[in-house]
Amino acid sequence: MPAEDEKILQLQQELLNADPATIVANHAYGLFELAGLYLGATPPRLNDASLAIDAFAGMLSAIEDRLGDVGEPLQDGLRQLQAAFIQVAKLDHEPNRTPPMTPNSNASD
Repeated sequence: MPAEDEKILQLQQELLNADPATIVANHAYGLFELAGLYLGATPPRLNDASLAIDAFAGMLSAIEDRLGDVGEPLQDGLRQLQAAFIQVAKLDHEPNRTPPMTPNSNASD
């Protein structure tokens, strides 16, 4: 078996041995970082940030009761991103931007 195949098998075994909540939280954190990058871009990429924030929020909403200890810090991060989006959007008057969904909004509004 080539060394690359052995490395892949080793990585797969590490994933199988890891806590799934931690792995999922790491992926959610990637969306958090992505949204932050878009908000910090010059000029801010509000539509892109909105997509990443909504994906992050949707992911957390779907699994929040299954994340254990890592869930609350991610929820805090989501609230921070939503607040940052509002602040950046006030400073940036980009036309046709799509604001991220918030827990109190829905598509029929």
